Amino acid sequence: MKELTIHSSKSDDIFTQLQTCIQGELREDWGESVLTFNNNYGKGTLRTIGFNWGVSLIDCDIFLNKEIRIVFDTQDLAPIEFIFITQGYFEYSENNTDSFTRLEQFQNTIISHKSDAKKTFLFPKNEHLRINFIRINRKEYLQKKNNNVSQLNQLLVSLFNDSKGEAAFKHGGSFSLRIADEIKLLNNVDATSGMLRSLSLEGRLYLILSLQLLEHKNFEENMNLPEAISKEDILKIHKLTTYILEHISDNISISTLSAESGLSPKKLQLGFKILYSKTVNEYVRQLKLEISKDYLKNSDLSVSEIVYAIGIKSRSYFSKIFFEAYDILPTDYRKHLKNKNSSLR
Repeated sequence: MKELTIHSSKSDDIFTQLQTCIQGELREDWGESVLTFNNNYGKGTLRTIGFNWGVSLIDCDIFLNKEIRIVFDTQDLAPIEFIFITQGYFEYSENNTDSFTRLEQFQNTIISHKSDAKKTFLFPKNEHLRINFIRINRKEYLQKKNNNVSQLNQLLVSLFNDSKGEAAFKHGGSFSLRIADEIKLLNNVDATSGMLRSLSLEGRLYLILSLQLLEHKNFEENMNLPEAISKEDILKIHKLTTYILEHISDNISISTLSAESGLSPKKLQLGFKILYSKTVNEYVRQLKLEISKDYLKNSDLSVSEIVYAIGIKSRSYFSKIFFEAYDILPTDYRKHLKNKNSSLR
């Protein structure tokens, strides 16, 4: 096991100290700091981006050859950290003890440790890890106009107003594939540089943060996942989304998905409703429409060919549901895309 000690709670300082320890390459571009490494420690990429009002993002896509313990030993006021793991797991301890809490894939987690306590992250070896940390410096964030912190539940209001870091906070909440999907979009923002990229990243980040806050609210109000949906069921549903994408041109029925996943139709419907706020059919239809938009924008396929490619039998039905979703017909949408001055580009 390798142990690293970090003496700052600021994201940029953390990256500088990590670079010194693991001997990776640190570069900065358009307000983003990116640390890449491929050595005895393992390989991967870590990225941090700072935004206004004390909000920052750290995301990790790493594979470690050895177990790494990172100890944060600082007297700074700890940030509030909204953590979400889309692949793998890691463990957390507030006081650098051997008593760790395992943070699971797809689980919404919020933590903040006391100013006089050491925070420890234990990352496993031989595990592909994809982890997002949204970090909020509470003092800076409270200076933000219309921060609306007072509208949160009492637990989070107290946390944001704990200006001395006198209390520890840990929330291990429900599992959410909706948040996982939004993080995937965050990590695939296609604007290459400059203002467009910064605005896209910031918008996605705040959407993810709002979903994490909403999950906490629902959890505290006992609106979390029912016992009928287990973690294993969630993983099966997550795998189904890949199956749906790969078979988008087929007639995808609930019975087909039930056979593919081993979940009953009732459990499938319950799982999609909880995790995506949609029925199975609503989810499949939305995905077909999103793919059709991409075809209209980036291919020369005719509308009839697109209808066939996404597995819808009737062109008139496709036009109907496309209009219901986007308030424009597919043919008109493509015409607008060809106009460089159109706001729909």
